[in-house]
Amino acid sequence: MKAAVLYEINTPLKIEEFDLPDTGPNQVRVRIIASGVCHSDWHVVKGDWPHIPIPSILGHEGAGIVEEVGSQVSGVREGDHVILSWKRSCGYCEMCQKGFPTLCELPPDTSTLPRFPGEQRTMEKMAGLGTFGTHALVPQDAVVSIDKDMPFAQAALIGCGVMTGVGAAINTAQVQQGSSVAVFGCGGVGLNCIQGAAIAGAEPIIAVDVRDNKLEMAKRFGATDTVNASKEDAVARIQELSGGPGVHYAFEAIGVTGEPFLQAIQCTRRRGITVFVGHAPEGTPVALDARMLMHEKTVIGSYYGSARPHVDFSRLIRLYKAGKLNLDELVTRTYPLEGVNEAFEALGRGEVARSVLMFD
Repeated sequence: MKAAVLYEINTPLKIEEFDLPDTGPNQVRVRIIASGVCHSDWHVVKGDWPHIPIPSILGHEGAGIVEEVGSQVSGVREGDHVILSWKRSCGYCEMCQKGFPTLCELPPDTSTLPRFPGEQRTMEKMAGLGTFGTHALVPQDAVVSIDKDMPFAQAALIGCGVMTGVGAAINTAQVQQGSSVAVFGCGGVGLNCIQGAAIAGAEPIIAVDVRDNKLEMAKRFGATDTVNASKEDAVARIQELSGGPGVHYAFEAIGVTGEPFLQAIQCTRRRGITVFVGHAPEGTPVALDARMLMHEKTVIGSYYGSARPHVDFSRLIRLYKAGKLNLDELVTRTYPLEGVNEAFEALGRGEVARSVLMFD
């Protein structure tokens, strides 16, 4: 297999060749066809997330075709088209049994690491997947079979950004029809928060960003109003657009500095819900006046859109096929594996909703 490896922070990824270990009894070997280039990967490149081991094969948003299954694997067969889920779940712990598998404490699998050719030395994989590679060997619980008529680029994005954003609105916040929504950040995740709010029937849906091109994009994903936070007071403008008291739901989907997290709380009305979706750099502080929550506001984090991957991935595909979930416009650009560093540059410049690496 070939894969893109980050050896040091703030350096270009390098393409390397590896050997996959033999497929174990509960493992599945997947030929990756498409992998989204997610902002989470960019966080690792920039050194924002020191908990991710480096060097490592990056990528965690992938779809492909099953090439081999282990002797004890059931429900997945060779030739199946699949999306990979970066969050494993055991199925037995308290969180799994209560229907929150993304909160399972089962760590990423480390028994399927690729080896350097002719050596026993292995390479880490981001989130146990490493989808910036032509192949991945993963545990069965990380594989979700999908319809074979689903395009791979769009399917790959369901594996993280779409699930995270749409799920934050529908699963975590449970946005109610006719309620008002503000979304801070119109990148891949923010656009999907907007889509999730639109699917739930929210009105108005206010998109906030500092780039006009991102705000124009937000309108195509369901935003009814836009606010350029570099040109006006975002909180005051949101309150004005929502009739004075603020919105029922606010989503922070940037995850860069603490200010948008605070603004999301400030623009939420009494008994409103603020959802932290963006994964900020470790140690990012959010300083707020304790009395800000006295009007019974709720602040909650959303992890992977409170996903149940084996249920929700198919649910999102059905919405896409029904024309209610826009995935085609999310795929702004495609690159071969060798174009991974160019894809990161485009992400850093704010030019894309999502770039996708295509392997076939």
